[in-house]
Amino acid sequence: MKNNTIKKTLASAIVTTTLMSGAALAESEPVKIGFLLPYSGTYAALGNAITNGFKLALEQNNNLLGGRDIEFVTIDSQADPSRAPQNMSQLVNSDEVDFVIGPVHSGVAMGMLRVAKQTDAIMIITNAGLNAATNELCGPNIFRTSFSMWQDAYPMGQVAMDRGFEKVVTITWDYSAGQEDVAAFEESFTAAGGEVIEKMFVPFPSTEFQSYLTQIASLNPDAVYTFFAGGGGVAFVRDYAASGLNKNIQLLGSGFVTDGNLEAQGEAAEGILTTLHYSETLNTPENNAFVASYTTSFGNGPDTYAVQGYDAGMMLVQALAQVNGNTEDRDALINALASVELDSPRGPMSFSASHHPIQNIYLREVRDGKHDVVGIAAEQLQVPDTACRM
Repeated sequence: MKNNTIKKTLASAIVTTTLMSGAALAESEPVKIGFLLPYSGTYAALGNAITNGFKLALEQNNNLLGGRDIEFVTIDSQADPSRAPQNMSQLVNSDEVDFVIGPVHSGVAMGMLRVAKQTDAIMIITNAGLNAATNELCGPNIFRTSFSMWQDAYPMGQVAMDRGFEKVVTITWDYSAGQEDVAAFEESFTAAGGEVIEKMFVPFPSTEFQSYLTQIASLNPDAVYTFFAGGGGVAFVRDYAASGLNKNIQLLGSGFVTDGNLEAQGEAAEGILTTLHYSETLNTPENNAFVASYTTSFGNGPDTYAVQGYDAGMMLVQALAQVNGNTEDRDALINALASVELDSPRGPMSFSASHHPIQNIYLREVRDGKHDVVGIAAEQLQVPDTACRM
């Protein structure tokens, strides 16, 4: 009996020592961060801004996470949805990263999410706005530091009514992001008593807008609500002004129609009203410090994409400090990530039960080539991810 007790004690000690040795070994290795972002093509600037913001957050914390060094593994997503599952699998299964950061494109996100759900890899979405990511496709290991199409568009419906715009035309590309965006605007606008008198969907990625602008002129609405981004945003805003519609019909949109585009749009953008979760002109200590640091480090000011990357970095800084750098205890790590609260450049930010940011949505007006903050269109807005089942 005595010998059996001794054997059990020794066996327990060996197991405990082995577990401790494994944890100590893991914590002596670098935290591995995988970036799956576009570094070439149309969205390269967005991928670079997210990466710059993320790395700036870590630099401000001595390039350590929970006391551990950091190793980066980078894959160019090329904004290609067909390559997303393979690229995600490489980061998770071959490179064995601890966290995956990205993507920009919602189609790429869909492919990444499938692999994340199969492997339990921790994924932090730093841009893609598809509503399903934290709703139907949510999971304990899925987080977002950006937005959903609903969150940035919904507040503009009430803004439009408050300003007396009772009859509105909507126009966007005929693809999921555009459809989700204008649907969110219409939801709040009609609930407030407004009427969408025409819904226009432009084949993606066409930037031939003249026939639509002619139709808008004939309808003579109080305002036009739009979602376009990148080159499409530049072309639409320029064409809208060139047609003279901006003189009599207010142009409204979620912030991506002008974000990152103001220099290219020039005077054509003056007076546009948008709603978004960040503005470079927010006059807070946190944003002023961030703008100064980012500009010093990269030679140009930050945009929304940079903030989304920065907050993903700060999220890991806070969570890894809470678990003392231990990435082996998955439950503790996920709980730490979910409990993060940031004094972000965008304002206060925390996470809902679906791991979506709870954040302010600002009403912005383009004045002299900048997004002036007119007010808060929705304070600490929480996305109704009613289909999320963790």
